[in-house]
Amino acid sequence: MTTGDYIVVALFFLVMVYIGIISFRKIKASSDFFVAGGTAPWWLAGISHHISGYSGVVFVAYAGVAYQYGFTLYVWWAFSITLACIAGAYLFAPRWARLRQELSIESPTEYLALRYNIGTQQLMAWSGVVLKLFDVGAKWASIGILLNGFTGLPISTGILLSAGVSLLYITIGGLWADLYTDLAQFVVQIVAGFVLFFAVMNHLGGTESLLGIWDDLPEGHTDLFNGPYTSGFFIAFLAVVFLSYNGGTWNLAARYIAAPSAHSAKKSALLSAGLYAFWPLILFFPMWAAPVLLPDLADPNQSYAELTQMFLPAGLVGLVLAAMFANTMSMTTSDANTISAVITRDILPLASDRFRNMPRKRSLRVARTATFTFTLLTMIIAIEADRFGGVIELIIGWFGALVGPVSIPMLFGLLPWFKHAGATAAVASILTGLAAFVITTYGLQAGLAARVGAPVLSAGIVFIALAWFQSRHPVRPEVETLMRSLSAERPRH
Repeated sequence: MTTGDYIVVALFFLVMVYIGIISFRKIKASSDFFVAGGTAPWWLAGISHHISGYSGVVFVAYAGVAYQYGFTLYVWWAFSITLACIAGAYLFAPRWARLRQELSIESPTEYLALRYNIGTQQLMAWSGVVLKLFDVGAKWASIGILLNGFTGLPISTGILLSAGVSLLYITIGGLWADLYTDLAQFVVQIVAGFVLFFAVMNHLGGTESLLGIWDDLPEGHTDLFNGPYTSGFFIAFLAVVFLSYNGGTWNLAARYIAAPSAHSAKKSALLSAGLYAFWPLILFFPMWAAPVLLPDLADPNQSYAELTQMFLPAGLVGLVLAAMFANTMSMTTSDANTISAVITRDILPLASDRFRNMPRKRSLRVARTATFTFTLLTMIIAIEADRFGGVIELIIGWFGALVGPVSIPMLFGLLPWFKHAGATAAVASILTGLAAFVITTYGLQAGLAARVGAPVLSAGIVFIALAWFQSRHPVRPEVETLMRSLSAERPRH
């Protein structure tokens, strides 16, 4: 890292803070803070949905996967998300937007009290908040590792730096700050990604290397499935991302909730799907070529950082690092915003009457306090990430395995096919999934595919089975009305 690189990174952080300050002017009420007042343009929400799926994990843990196992990374990660977003564009995205129109919701879990009952809503809200503490913490840890690779700064210092800047702009700017910074971060990622792509491609001999490089890579690197990333893992991970990217990961649901109409939400999902299908092919190419360029690398997780320092001139290394910061900050800040919505709208009002029917100013103050507190806790988790098995274990082993059981009642509860499923089905499916996670992880010490797949599969089976069993019982009138409103098309404006 040269002085020019540090200047680029510093300018990036200043732009992020400036966007937060500008966004502050658009925040008049909690609905503006949490769901952009339901006025987010479809293209901006689609870009934000896409960029929120990246973090420093892609350039650390996933770069290590690309170095060791090759093209399988695109298959089980990018391609599975593409399929999930296409399906969700028709099944879930429009329904999230209609929920806000019908019930004026500001958090993804807010509708669950009506759909099931308050107890079920609280179980899912608390489970999701705890789960996100680990997920976001892992992403802060990944950016700390990246900064260490580039600059030699201690990992904890990198965590405190990136999380501290994020804490500032998301606390004052809410979802509008998220959307605008996501757009800026998308531009930075595109520029940085193409710069490294062309630098590596030219070094390897030009456009012919795009196909020719694969002959020089280790055996198995062209396989669709390689190493622990088997076809069984792909199916399990596809099930997880189908749930996660359509609203099981709450910050992604917020992009659809913020859409002005169901049609707009659908277009956002399709745009995100298209970006996932194309952009990772450019972004991952240097990672796939790394075994040729950096043979016998001691730590594969450092491969992307090594490549940037090898091929890019002063200033551009800082741009790539800024892009990595951008990805992580995009995902983590959007998580923090949505989690604070759940805390403010769904958890605190039940805990104390002081948080019910709050005036607009006090509601905003509580929202910002919740955002600050949650982000602070994730920073602590990040600093202690090694205690939980490291970054990849937190992301895939913990979050990947647990997001399914929590997501199934939330997402399936939106669909008319499961309208008979009540609180019993929801709670039983969550508990079954959690039990499967404990058994496969700590009892059987099963492989990765089983640890990811068993919780979501068992939770899904239980939910569907109980929904079928409860189909002999009448549906509550308010649930019947909700199902009709979520399926109805509204006139486009």
